[in-house]
Amino acid sequence: MINEPSVDALIRKLGTEKEPVSRYELCVVASKRTRQIIEQMQSNGTIELPGKQKEIVLACQEIMSGKVKGVRD
Repeated sequence: MINEPSVDALIRKLGTEKEPVSRYELCVVASKRTRQIIEQMQSNGTIELPGKQKEIVLACQEIMSGKVKGVRD
């Protein structure tokens, strides 16, 4: 289970005060970024992330730091 960053903090980071994102949108963004990380690891031949960190945790940290943004269609 991911405790840091919290789901509420991630939702606030992805959305705005006028247009907050839903938990579903957060899930979609995080899962897409997780798949991208896994694909990059496979193409580079990397077996695991430093510190045995999970890919989903890295994706959530990237969302929190502002490296990953959600795009609405």
